[in-house]
Amino acid sequence: MFAGKLIGGLLGFFGGGFLGAIIGVLIGSLFDRAMNRLQDDESPAQLQAIQAVFFRSAFTLIGYLAKADGRVSEDEVQQTQRLMEEMGLTPEHKRDAIKYFKAGSAAGFDPEETLHNFREVCGRRPQLARMILLYLFNTAISDGNFDEAEVAILRQIADGLGFSSFAFEQLLRMVRAQGAFRGGQYQGGAGARSQVDELSAAYAALDVSKADSDAEIKQAYRRLMSENHPDKLIGQGVPADMVKAATERSQEIQAAYDVIKRARKVEAPATSV
Repeated sequence: MFAGKLIGGLLGFFGGGFLGAIIGVLIGSLFDRAMNRLQDDESPAQLQAIQAVFFRSAFTLIGYLAKADGRVSEDEVQQTQRLMEEMGLTPEHKRDAIKYFKAGSAAGFDPEETLHNFREVCGRRPQLARMILLYLFNTAISDGNFDEAEVAILRQIADGLGFSSFAFEQLLRMVRAQGAFRGGQYQGGAGARSQVDELSAAYAALDVSKADSDAEIKQAYRRLMSENHPDKLIGQGVPADMVKAATERSQEIQAAYDVIKRARKVEAPATSV
């Protein structure tokens, strides 16, 4: 976390020039350390409570999403079961996941209580809200048909989780592009046209552009890999048997980054990403 240093430095600079900025950064760093300690000081029982709420929220909202068109089809049930397999859930967690899925897909279900409870327990850990959305995105695109009813519900949930419209659209673009590298390689076929599409998808998967420098692209790549690191996610409150999907996403990110590196070496041999 570095928000405190950034804000403190800016306020200090505008209030007292360069010296003020230094003082502001020092004060801000103390704030950041305090916040980090606050996040790390949860007892095992508190972390277990966070994991339980995260798990329940994820599958309840997946059930709610599955009913976007008014009914839950057999295909959607099978897709959710495949997602459970990809996550690597234990048998006990599978039973709980099915129970929460059914609750979310029940007639008249209102997600507000689920979202409120999630914010109350997990609100200080924004990475958990991001992971909830990622699981929902994976569910929505698993059948290759991302319809407007699903997008509307995803927007509703994202808003309830505290995501701005811009942040939602940005994450959605990234997930769609990363999905093109499922299995660690581009799924768009062969040929010159496909190579152009592959590179465009690779930039989108890392949320960077061709105009960005090698250093900026490497920084984006490292940030995404860090966000999806299993140990970090478990420390944040993601149950251990739900991080497998994040590992697979890391493979997609790695594949996209490798495409960019290869392309830049061809375009400019002296460039090193």
